[in-house]
Amino acid sequence: MLGLVILIIIAALCFNFLNGANDRANAIATTCATKALSPTQALIVASIFDMLGAFASTRVAETVGKGIVPSQYMNLSILLFGTLGAVIWIFFCTKLGIPISVTHALVGGLLGTGIAEGGTKIIQWSVLNKKVFLGIILGPGAGFLAGAILLILVSWILHIFFKRVATVRTNKFFRICQIFTTPFMSFTHGMNDTQNAMGIIAAALLAGGLINKFYVPWWVRITCGIVMGLGTFLFGWKVTRTLGWKLTKVEPKQGFVSEVGAGTVIALHSLAGMPISTTHVVSSAVIGGTALHNLKRIKQIVAWRMLFAWIITVPSAAVFSFLIYLISNYFI
Repeated sequence: MLGLVILIIIAALCFNFLNGANDRANAIATTCATKALSPTQALIVASIFDMLGAFASTRVAETVGKGIVPSQYMNLSILLFGTLGAVIWIFFCTKLGIPISVTHALVGGLLGTGIAEGGTKIIQWSVLNKKVFLGIILGPGAGFLAGAILLILVSWILHIFFKRVATVRTNKFFRICQIFTTPFMSFTHGMNDTQNAMGIIAAALLAGGLINKFYVPWWVRITCGIVMGLGTFLFGWKVTRTLGWKLTKVEPKQGFVSEVGAGTVIALHSLAGMPISTTHVVSSAVIGGTALHNLKRIKQIVAWRMLFAWIITVPSAAVFSFLIYLISNYFI
């Protein structure tokens, strides 16, 4: 049993590394696109504040670790193969440069193995509906509105008070602002997404009898924060190019409002214990902050490709995990 717990911890840390890699674009894409920071500077800042965000809350970890499959049904097999199914799907999409919801990949993985283990009756559908599926709907919508509303507000302030200021100077001002909004965006990303792996490891420790109640030990927070930071720093540049350059041409003003809007939305959902897709929120905020300025700047083929990947993430990860679980049980 201890060996299985160790395997789950390794799988969860692999997941967390890929989480940082696929989601690195959330924190640095707009900053790099506007040249507010160099890629290396942005990666260092994002990695550090991703790690710090891991200590902000454990509400999302509780939802992941005991909200989808309750603790009395959660066993080590569900955790191991659910995480592996999510890892396979995330790695595939990251290599192709497709920004997906890493959170929803893990939800799909646990959903698939949970159903394979005990059928649909052991799934807590009420929690899924209130905390996950509601987040799938609210996250992108809130991100779009936050980006659009902030763009209107910022544009109004510029028109009223700074209408005679040259565009070059306003661009320089918003680049400076992004030096501060990038850490904020990275912190909220760590606040939500780092907890996915925390929830898996805490559930494994509980199922393996190493702790007597569900909680996230301090060493789990530190380890997950470090691994998330490493993933952000070392891997996933293709995804960053998709969100920073291929989706639309991001100007400093749009970069600023998308980071502020997306970070605020993610922080509020994290405090509510909702494991949302930070990728959905950031991408929607970028689109919202650009669409009102010039809708033609949005590259529709890229947006539709991303939307398709988001839609199929939960079922794809669920199918991968379901099949891995059945195959492993057949041979073991």
